[in-house]
Amino acid sequence: MAAEQKIPLIIIAGPTATGKTEVAVKVAEELGGEVVSADSMLIYRFMDIGTAKPDHKEKKDIPHHLIDVINPDANFTVANFQIQARQAIKDIHARGKMPILVGGTGFYIDAVIFDYDFNHVAPDTGLRQLLKREAEEKGNQVVHDRLRLVDPETADRIHANNLKRVIRALEIYNQTGITGALQRNQSKKEYRPYDKLFFCLQYERDELYSRIEKRVDLMIAHGLVQEVQELLNRGYRPELVSMQGLGYKEIVGYLCNRYSLEEAVHMLKRNTRRFAKRQLTWFRRYSNIKWIDMGQYVSNYHAVDAIIALARDKWQ
Repeated sequence: MAAEQKIPLIIIAGPTATGKTEVAVKVAEELGGEVVSADSMLIYRFMDIGTAKPDHKEKKDIPHHLIDVINPDANFTVANFQIQARQAIKDIHARGKMPILVGGTGFYIDAVIFDYDFNHVAPDTGLRQLLKREAEEKGNQVVHDRLRLVDPETADRIHANNLKRVIRALEIYNQTGITGALQRNQSKKEYRPYDKLFFCLQYERDELYSRIEKRVDLMIAHGLVQEVQELLNRGYRPELVSMQGLGYKEIVGYLCNRYSLEEAVHMLKRNTRRFAKRQLTWFRRYSNIKWIDMGQYVSNYHAVDAIIALARDKWQ
């Protein structure tokens, strides 16, 4: 595909609480764009406060894609995301708009911009049934421990309760002898249809942690406990992958009387800081990323100006 035929794609990544949504919406307003979410929690309906899902006012009439896609008990794989996100980007471009991929889930971004094939290893139905039966009899953690023995890096990436992904990783290893990490590195070729500008928003650590703590406090004030209780009332079980997300598992523990609300908030702030650190580690792997130091700007508008200037210089 010739360079002039490639789809322009702006990517705005960064750890949690860096203002990605606000920046992306302002960029979209200036450049005539639409937002494609790359956040593994925003796909769930009914989970708004704990995911910091943008509301209608925050979206400012900018179309957003890959938000509120499924119910919290439905299955949604990174392969599903890859298909839907790439189609959304293609459709946005076909309408003469600028696609803007926004989020903090690094693997989702990778799935869009790299030529990953998630289906090249056929399912091993025999092994799959064996592992499912073991999980039913002994618990998901036993199967997850099997994965950790052969592929600890992938085990760190997949929660024990995401049994389908744990079993799939074991199937791939059993058939190929290749760990997920090695497979990802081997298949990490650029997906060629895009002409990318890749930005990552960042703050100094102390400022980022302060923003995280304020965000958690706002979530509690805005009704996070009530949101989690309503999810439980709807029948969404605590062991679901969605309910293991940040903000949900901590509040579930409080609602189950395992600890106080004060302890739950402390845990959520701590876990979110750790999550932000992992996000930064992930994004530092990219060689073509442009870092936007949000702390040097008086307001987000100045960061937006920097992004817009680079975009116009590249494509206009």
